[in-house]
Amino acid sequence: MSMVTMPYMYIYQFFFTVYISSPSKKELVAFLKKISSREPRLNVVDVDVPLNILCQNDEKLEQVTLGREFHISLGRTVPIRVHQIDSVVSMLRQKLQIQHQYWIDFNKWEVFVNDDHTRSFLSAEVVQGGLVEITKQIEVVNAIYRLHNLPEFYKDPRPHISLAWALGDIAHSLKKIVDEEMKCAVGKSLKKCIFSCKFKSIECKIGKKAYTICKISDGQ
Repeated sequence: MSMVTMPYMYIYQFFFTVYISSPSKKELVAFLKKISSREPRLNVVDVDVPLNILCQNDEKLEQVTLGREFHISLGRTVPIRVHQIDSVVSMLRQKLQIQHQYWIDFNKWEVFVNDDHTRSFLSAEVVQGGLVEITKQIEVVNAIYRLHNLPEFYKDPRPHISLAWALGDIAHSLKKIVDEEMKCAVGKSLKKCIFSCKFKSIECKIGKKAYTICKISDGQ
């Protein structure tokens, strides 16, 4: 994403962090290897290393592709003016401070394309467990964005994390490959749920500074 900002503006990101547990990584590695063997143009998100190169070493594939933190956005990444920062952060903390821990199930492989159709993404989507809670959080963020004349999130949000990307719009061909591989996984745990994690905190990042909006202890 390219975004030009003025000297009095910062890039604003709002999200919570997702980690993939070790028991789920082995199945994910196996699935990514199958997809990569059929679509060699895929690269690892953020690292920008060709996926098929990492597939030559399972340990490195697991570490580089799955051993990092992922973010689920709760609001658009937008430019924000300096005088708005304190107000936005304060209101987010006030409205979202009382949160309960819940499970998030990533149970659908999906292919997304960015707005200008220059990149396609292989993603794990939340379509059941956790979707109601995430949607409510997004609604709260949208209300605060409206008060500050910031653009709201997409209609009908589809929470997900992206694991790999390719140049251009290859959604049709990549989706076909994913669907065919998933049919082969019928009866396996991967078909029911890709992986699950617990919601624990919400953060926002403005420029280079990070703000904790809420954090839930393991006992809650």
